[in-house]
Amino acid sequence: MKLIHSRIKPALALVLLASIAVACSPKPEAAGTHAGHEQHQMANGDIQETTASAAVLPKFLDKQTEEIRLVYQAAGHATDILKWMPCYCGCGESAGHQSNMNCFVKEVKPDGSIVWDDHGTRCGVCLQIAVKSIKLKQDGKSLLEIRQTIDQTYKQGYAKPTKTPMPSA
Repeated sequence: MKLIHSRIKPALALVLLASIAVACSPKPEAAGTHAGHEQHQMANGDIQETTASAAVLPKFLDKQTEEIRLVYQAAGHATDILKWMPCYCGCGESAGHQSNMNCFVKEVKPDGSIVWDDHGTRCGVCLQIAVKSIKLKQDGKSLLEIRQTIDQTYKQGYAKPTKTPMPSA
């Protein structure tokens, strides 16, 4: 895990410095099938794609910016953090998400394969919460401290948060 964090830390610094105005990026093309990838379009418009592991990014990221790909790469390796962080973009009601993790990863299967979700490619709030959460963890904050920071930061002026359980102290 330390090796993953050492690779991701410089990338996250780039993402933090980059404008997250990428929320207006183009929508991925219609769902299809690619070798080694299984893609499905959901009723809410989100595309979900399964890859063998967090090390294999979904094809729907191919036409996205480098910053978005970096956030997805980090999110895929940080599901243990993001599953405790609520999202404040309204996706709990519009897409049935349970946490910020679901904006990027629907599920991590027992075999290690990942079901990715493209929701985060179109949502600056999702991207910001993921980056901030991962950065705070790298800075040594506990899950509870990170959660409190996220809740405090997004409590006003944002949509109703997802119904994410609170991490233990």
